[in-house]
Amino acid sequence: MENLLSVEQAAERLGGVSRWSVYAWLSKGRLRKTKVGSRVMIAEVDLQAFVAACNEEPAAPTAVPQ
Repeated sequence: MENLLSVEQAAERLGGVSRWSVYAWLSKGRLRKTKVGSRVMIAEVDLQAFVAACNEEPAAPTAVPQ
């Protein structure tokens, strides 16, 4: 069984961001949620994937031949 975190726990793991920031990322689809009854939970693996995606460096633009 995967480890599930509450929104508050996820916010704390993300360095103490507000829970409203987490809710915003959930509503925009940037962070995946899991519903347990009426509670919104976040799988630890989904939180790790979110952090990894945020830390990716954007690809350098390719040069357009003239």
